[in-house]
Amino acid sequence: MEKFIVPSRGEVSANNKIIFDRFQKALGFVPNLYATMAYSDTGLENYVSFQNAKTSLSKREKEIVNILASQQNGCRYCQSAHTVIGKMNGFADDEILEIRNGSASFDDKLNALAHLTYEILTLKGNVTQKTLDRFFDAGYTHGNVVDVVLAVAEITVTNYLHNITQIPIDFPLAPELAIS
Repeated sequence: MEKFIVPSRGEVSANNKIIFDRFQKALGFVPNLYATMAYSDTGLENYVSFQNAKTSLSKREKEIVNILASQQNGCRYCQSAHTVIGKMNGFADDEILEIRNGSASFDDKLNALAHLTYEILTLKGNVTQKTLDRFFDAGYTHGNVVDVVLAVAEITVTNYLHNITQIPIDFPLAPELAIS
């Protein structure tokens, strides 16, 4: 089996070099998973555009989706990255672990979002009416449903890419969840 190696700046297209430079300036490094997208001359740019698209979800709400999807999709890279990003967005360690388990009991509105996201992932979009009603009762809209589905699709790209490539995780490793 041919192994994926994280490409360096010198090994990618001119367009991807520009994107690498943006990551380097903003973060101080190019995360391995983004660098791996640079195997494609267009994939990295397309993904970054998708990731940075406007959404009705707040950063914290989007992190609920990212954390939960990364857990459900079995992506250790994204679990680790979004544990760090989740903390940057104000979530405590125990809250992140709870989100990874499919709920957010510390906040009723975020809990409704977590439950909807969990069902979108586990039921492949065939959510129950009860979960959808709970989402709307928490103050969300039809537009928010669309944006949650788009956020699930966005994070699933990186989840699947890492699950295929198994490139090294360059974030502190997220803790394993205790099986209950």
